[in-house]
This record gives sequence, C-alpha cells and structure tokens, in this order.
Amino acid sequence: MIKPLDTLFGYYRDHGQSDYIGEPISQLQHAQQAAYLAQCSGASEPVILGAFFHDIGHLCASPDTPQMDGLGVLNHEGIGAQTMRAHGLGGLVANLVELHVQAKRYLCWHRPSYREKLSVASQGTLEFQGGAMTDEEAWAFQEHPLFKEVLRLRAWDEGAKVKDGPGMELQEIWDMAERYLEGRPVAD
Repeated sequence: MIKPLDTLFGYYRDHGQSDYIGEPISQLQHAQQAAYLAQCSGASEPVILGAFFHDIGHLCASPDTPQMDGLGVLNHEGIGAQTMRAHGLGGLVANLVELHVQAKRYLCWHRPSYREKLSVASQGTLEFQGGAMTDEEAWAFQEHPLFKEVLRLRAWDEGAKVKDGPGMELQEIWDMAERYLEGRPVAD
C-alpha cells in the first residue's frame, strides 16, 4: 500500500529537478528554500509545510492540464490544495497552498510597485492568475483568517529563488508532515 507521504514526496523525487519556471533553481530547491525561510522566520510546522508544498500543483498535475504559456500549470494552487487534502494534509497546509496566488494578486493591488519587484516569471504568471485584485476582492481577502500567514508565505515564495541558496532537508520536512498527519483533527 502506498502511503500519502510517499506519493507527495514522490512528486518531488520524480519531477522536482525540473526547472522552476524561468528561475535559476529547480522546483525542489524552490520548495526547500521556501520552507527554510519559513523556519528561519519562526513559523509553525504547518506553515512551514505550506511553504514547502505551495507549488506542488505544478508537479502533480496531469500532462493535459492547461498551462500558462511555459510558466507552469494554470490553477496550480487549486490542484495542489486538492492534492494535499486527498493525501491527508488538509486544514492549514492545504489552505495556504490554495491561497498563495491570491496573496500575490493582493500585494499587486495594495502596492502597485510590488509588481515591478516580482521576478519576470512571476510577472508573467500574474496575468494568467487574474492580475491585481479588484477593490472588492482585496477587501474580502483582508478579512480572511489566514491573511497574515499567507502574506508571509508569499514573501518566502518570492525569496526562495536563489541559486545555491539554503534549503530545509527533506527528512526534516517529512518528519513534520508525519507529525501533522498524526495530530491533524479529522474535520478540516
């Protein structure tokens, strides 16, 4: 029987060495760097896991999934969150995965100059993801219970694109994921 973590980490084993969409690192390095930045910021283990898994939708999507003109999988956040829930890492972890694109859209609304600070690839994906939020979307997003956490995740996401940058060890992330699976309430 294949265990949930074997499947989730298998996506990184099988596809993690692929290019991180126009950045000088791999998908796996990006995930490890994001988790490392979350850990260094004193984030809780579920938030660190959200940082690690935030882009898993790029790795687990079927080959016929709509793409963003060479910039990855369209709706990778929704696909990733669904995958996390299907493998027992629902709740906070899956919610952070699902919301990380919305954080980018919010920040582009909140500070229009934020867009120019994004990497070229992130600027390109923004157009496929709906661009900057509308006023109504932004006001609603500010009320979300995970608003502050997902903005932190967005900062780690953008900072996790450093060639040869430090990243968390996979075994440490695996151990966190096991603890999360063991202690997560049944209802999300």
